[in-house]
Amino acid sequence: MEMCNLIKLCLLVFTAVYGVSSSRVLELSDRFIDISNEGMWFIKFYAPWCAHCRRIEPIWAHVAQSLYNSQIKVAKVDCTRFPAVATHFKVRAYPTILFIKGSQHYEYNGERMKEDMVNYAVRMSQPAVQRLTQADSLGYLKEAHPVFFGFVGKQQGPLWDIFIRHADKYQPHSWFYAMSHETVKNDINPPNDSAVFCYKEDEAYFFDAHPVIEDTEALNTTLDKWINSERFGFFPKITRSNIHHLMDTEKYIVIAVVSENKLSEISQTERDFKDMVEGIIKKKKKTLHSRFQFGWMGSLELANSIAMSELTAPHLLVLNSTTSHHHMPDDDPVLMTPEAVLVFLDQIHNQLAPTYGGNGWWVRVYRALFEARSTLASMWRGNPVLTALVFGLPLGFLSLICYSVCCADILDADEEELPETHEKKD
Repeated sequence: MEMCNLIKLCLLVFTAVYGVSSSRVLELSDRFIDISNEGMWFIKFYAPWCAHCRRIEPIWAHVAQSLYNSQIKVAKVDCTRFPAVATHFKVRAYPTILFIKGSQHYEYNGERMKEDMVNYAVRMSQPAVQRLTQADSLGYLKEAHPVFFGFVGKQQGPLWDIFIRHADKYQPHSWFYAMSHETVKNDINPPNDSAVFCYKEDEAYFFDAHPVIEDTEALNTTLDKWINSERFGFFPKITRSNIHHLMDTEKYIVIAVVSENKLSEISQTERDFKDMVEGIIKKKKKTLHSRFQFGWMGSLELANSIAMSELTAPHLLVLNSTTSHHHMPDDDPVLMTPEAVLVFLDQIHNQLAPTYGGNGWWVRVYRALFEARSTLASMWRGNPVLTALVFGLPLGFLSLICYSVCCADILDADEEELPETHEKKD
């Protein structure tokens, strides 16, 4: 009897905990339109029939749990029940995730992982440029953020104004801080009274504003390109959600291609290859990072769509972000040494390596055909019966219609010829 009571008590506690955690995602209705400018909201717009929406549902509950004690309200809207909300916020796909801060709306396009979404929401809830006042704050930033931007000096003048402007633009992607020379005197040595820097891999990289400091328009353009090219780490994971941003860096993108399983695991051979490529940029970052953006990719499907061929893992793929051409070594990537990779990159930089792909119309047609074939093959491997029904039934009906049309023409022709073939002879 006591055991039964204990089991019931445990079930009640579990139910209570689950109910509290799940209720932390607020369900919104059409009334939200009237109060959307009040406070900060992190909202998922979804449809019950959407498979991607169902897949993200438990992750969204964890996001709400992590942000429960903050000023950010995590919510969701069923757009099939409340289409007016979807229309008001111009939702065109499911799921769409928006961060709403007053009258400003920001669409989240990052990874659908709890840590990434929580960090995004926390960053967006802060001012675009945060000010450091304590001498030990920079040490905290080094541990908290793998990459961040800073402004050192008097907070006035064209460099400061343009820094604020781009902090607003790139806040969804990175952190921005303002500090005095006294705050950073033990950590970095700014080259000028006012300087902008990017801190990553335990080192500060300063923006050279001297050539364009007198030209506001040129300063604005140059700083924008510099921030966009430096906001990535030296060896980030490349996915479908960030590869388009990497293409804006106007660098060669050096990709170590491996194949992750569902548990995000890779083989030891692939891990050794990935570590070898990462070691190159860490040892040669002074000479390479201005021309090359290194990274790794765990999806063979994404790599195949770039190369338009079936690659094996591990592999080395170099993508020209300005022309969309790509390069692949002739040697077996597994057998390549760091020295061989550096020679290969030098050939690419000097335009001596073989070039594939590009933006020509015939390449686009071939890429579309390759993507269609890959999608069909993936569907067949996942569910051959459903794939056969999806494509077989329409083709069957089309064949039946064509057969009916052709048979009707033949029958009509026979009826017209019938009187001529049975004429009576004199």
